[in-house]
Amino acid sequence: MLSERELAFIAIHKDSYAGVFRFVRRRVESPEVAEEIAADVFRVAWQKWADEPRTDIAWLLTVARNLIGNAYRSRDRQQALQEKLRAAAVLAGGHGSEIVAVHDAMAALREKDRDILQLAYWDGLDTPEIAGVLECSESAAKVRLHRARAAFRKQMPAGAEKMTQRMGA
Repeated sequence: MLSERELAFIAIHKDSYAGVFRFVRRRVESPEVAEEIAADVFRVAWQKWADEPRTDIAWLLTVARNLIGNAYRSRDRQQALQEKLRAAAVLAGGHGSEIVAVHDAMAALREKDRDILQLAYWDGLDTPEIAGVLECSESAAKVRLHRARAAFRKQMPAGAEKMTQRMGA
């Protein structure tokens, strides 16, 4: 049996989610990021509900705007770190180095492909461990890893077969 609080929150979510999602979607690069941020808006609303239940769309959009700002700052920090790593690789091995080629290929991948490759190769996890981290079945993890490897190979420059063989891609 749902409590009065839960029923009220469900009603607000039902009435406001589409508007929050549209607001966020116009401001971020992908529908996946928009869905994640819109869900976070309602997570924050639920957490704050006990203090003072807020049901107005203006407050929800303010929360969304703040979360969008956080996402942009996080993305900017990640890009700055990637640029620092690339610059260090260029200094260490020159523009034609294997490290730079791998870095550029990884940067071109979708985030979920990059993440699974990093779990497998940077963190040294096997398929059952990857499945545990990603909360999916082992067969799903194998398929996702296979697809990520294929995407990585497509991003690598011609003549880079030795690097991709070392990665098992």
